[in-house]
Amino acid sequence: MIFRNKTTAALLLAFFATGTLPAVAGAPIFSKKKDKNKDAISSQKLSANQNALIDKAILREKDVIKALKERTPLVETYIQNMKPDKTVIQVPESDQHFLGRVDFDKVIDDDTYKSGGSQKKGVFKQSSSFLGGLSTVLRLNFHQAGFVQMILVDSNGFDRQHYAFGFVRNEFLGGVPTSVFDVTPISGKRSVGRFFGRIWVERNDGNIVRFNGDFAGSEQTVTEYYHFDSWRTNVQPNLWLPTSFYVEESDSRSSTKTLKFKAINHIWGYVLKVPNTEAENTSLDVVGATDVSNDAQDVSPLGAQREWVKQAEDNVIERLFQAGLLDAPSDFDKTLSDLANNILIYNGIQLSRPIRVRTLLTEPLESLAIGNTIILSKSLIDTTAIVTQDGAQQMGNLNAVLAFQLAHVILGHRLDTKYAFSDSLLFPSTSVFKKIPMHHTDADNEAAAKRAVELLSAKELAGGQPYFGLYLQQLQQRAKALHSLTEPTIGDGLIKNDKDHTFWMQAMVAKGGKLDQADLKQQAAVPLSSFLRYDPWTDQVIALHSAFEPLLMPADKMPFEVEPVYLKLSYYKAPVQPTIAPAPATDGTAGATAAPPPADATTGTAAPPAADPVTNQPTAQPQPPQ
Repeated sequence: MIFRNKTTAALLLAFFATGTLPAVAGAPIFSKKKDKNKDAISSQKLSANQNALIDKAILREKDVIKALKERTPLVETYIQNMKPDKTVIQVPESDQHFLGRVDFDKVIDDDTYKSGGSQKKGVFKQSSSFLGGLSTVLRLNFHQAGFVQMILVDSNGFDRQHYAFGFVRNEFLGGVPTSVFDVTPISGKRSVGRFFGRIWVERNDGNIVRFNGDFAGSEQTVTEYYHFDSWRTNVQPNLWLPTSFYVEESDSRSSTKTLKFKAINHIWGYVLKVPNTEAENTSLDVVGATDVSNDAQDVSPLGAQREWVKQAEDNVIERLFQAGLLDAPSDFDKTLSDLANNILIYNGIQLSRPIRVRTLLTEPLESLAIGNTIILSKSLIDTTAIVTQDGAQQMGNLNAVLAFQLAHVILGHRLDTKYAFSDSLLFPSTSVFKKIPMHHTDADNEAAAKRAVELLSAKELAGGQPYFGLYLQQLQQRAKALHSLTEPTIGDGLIKNDKDHTFWMQAMVAKGGKLDQADLKQQAAVPLSSFLRYDPWTDQVIALHSAFEPLLMPADKMPFEVEPVYLKLSYYKAPVQPTIAPAPATDGTAGATAAPPPADATTGTAAPPAADPVTNQPTAQPQPPQ
């Protein structure tokens, strides 16, 4: 199987290392030069209100810098290098994936321009390694002209002394009203490396919510930086923090306008949970609770064993969430849980505990089972989310990926119960990959794949098999170029053999019919980030409600590809607090507890509680995406 089993690969991930995106032989990687005659902005003169909004934006940007320096979120970057293609214009040629936790206080450098601004470092060039240590704290240590300039307009000099502003238009980004301004560095103010582009400023409080351009400045002696488009979201009242940015650069020598590369960066986990050792000794009095400990049933040896496994499962799930890798429980996770439990019902299988499903917030296509909890990566969910009128294709794909891990649960391929001991999980969040290897053995995956095909043969599920077979065919066609996307981080990948790119569930491929890239009625897989987005503050995933876009040519399909970011922005809304029901009137029955189950007439022991109806009837199928 494919898994990062080498310690060196696990201990060091190069974020934007030198040579990541090599130049074409015989030509510089950047060829265009800034025209110094374009320093002056040709837009109309700013009004008093527009000047006031710019002043607000300058002050608010300082607040953003201060807030970032107090955070250590997770940062993930995925890069696809492109090549021309006769059928679809361009396709990925190779890819790279980087994941780590960033201490922004160590990254944001207030002395960026004090040396005279002579550094000639591009966004991905000359950056020091991104220490993705799985046993050490992850940090980024490189010049601000690299990563930080993609999330901050200018951490040391975003003011009227260094920049000129010109009004462009008013525009809504989702539900947020913004004013758009062109921004250029003022000549003679060491403009090399400063921001050159456009900003979107929300009109209520003056926060910059989007900006795009590059950092070339106006000196003709300095080549351009890569172009980028950076977005922020309103995570707390009047606090907009970086969420995603998209980067691309065209090949100027290509007659078909083929890109050299495109990349996406995501930031989340601004409020990562840290275990509190003092909490273990904290005593809580629960108001209104009744002590029914004397009425609790005894636990059988088999029940004790299952509780022990569940304790290990809960410990690992909690640790993954604290490390920022796992989403907070969401409504979409409940939908996936219903799908998984329906598969059991259709096959007449009843487990001791219901199946839970959570989302791994990372790009690689992978899944895993931890006890009775199944985890699917966000990109695995995204790329299988083909929109159809009845939603059958998306449901068929999700049933298939769930069935693979569900088979592991049924076959008893369980987690090491040593994690039931809390001290086994006392390690830094950044060590989570190394300390908890959760991938299954090749033998277990072989057995699970065979069992999964049997599960999907139930009459209610058989109709979805061709969809997943087609998905695997599309992935097989792109797998050689997308090694980083198909290589799992902590769980099980889809690919069994990276030499011939066969799958664990290879038996499904033949059920998918023939893949035809030119057939606009057939779409086997969709681009990354097609279905889910997440809240970078709470880490909850949310299903998108995108407008339907018809395919007009084969190039519109873009399976497994990185695409530009365009967020539907909105203002922060505080979570709705649940309404507390009024206390019932005291009539002598308050505080009474439920009677224990009646005794079995033949044994004299308490009868087991009635079965939950959900284990006997399938839940309603989720609605197709709108």
